[in-house]
Amino acid sequence: MKNIYFVGTAGSGKSSLVRSYKEWLDLNGIDSVIVNMDPGADALPYVADIDIREWIDLQEVMDEYALGPNGAQVVCADLMAMNISKLTDALSGYKTSYALIDTPGQLELFAFRRSSEIIAEALGRERSMTVFLADPMLCRSSNGFISSMMLSSIVQFRLHMPMINILSKADVLNDDELDKVLSWFSDPDALYGDLMDNDTDPQTVIGMELFKAMENIGVFGDIRAVSSKESFGMEELYAASQQAFFGGDDAEVN
Repeated sequence: MKNIYFVGTAGSGKSSLVRSYKEWLDLNGIDSVIVNMDPGADALPYVADIDIREWIDLQEVMDEYALGPNGAQVVCADLMAMNISKLTDALSGYKTSYALIDTPGQLELFAFRRSSEIIAEALGRERSMTVFLADPMLCRSSNGFISSMMLSSIVQFRLHMPMINILSKADVLNDDELDKVLSWFSDPDALYGDLMDNDTDPQTVIGMELFKAMENIGVFGDIRAVSSKESFGMEELYAASQQAFFGGDDAEVN
């Protein structure tokens, strides 16, 4: 079983993409299970095969520790690591190709806490990868794009596993905006040129320095545009996961 962690900022479309990707896999005869790792999710667009809310209840944590929602989410993140054996036991009951792992809405709760390292190790870091969802509303400006890619780089550095970048909810961009964002990722010179065009923006100086740092460490490359609403980009996501896990060969259940 290979693990795919869907990671991104709140509102980037993680749960919707998990649902759409699961539907695409089902239609193509590829078995997978969905794991919800967000104890604070009020409603999900899919039926989770394994749900962390079975063991951790956000409201109960708020009541027990007299915490607000944000503080309780931090405690829940640590409780997830403490309950990891329940999760691994539940996963061991499935004979499947992929576990699609929907991470908490607050990116920092998963990517920047020790609990995430414990979870990744327990589930098998060596057979895991990350899908980072870049929010199109942030990426439509050159400085915003730089911010998103910097966040992606930090997440990859923290989680120590292969990552592919996804431009989620691509349907909200018009054709010109979409082409520009995709060109920024594949052609750093185009991004640098657009940063230079915004030299009246005081953030641009910082953006250019961040750009140089990311170019030096090889951040730029491929990005896939996907839309859960319009159901496009799933095949590209699958191809990217095959490349990461198997060098391009189709999955085998193991």
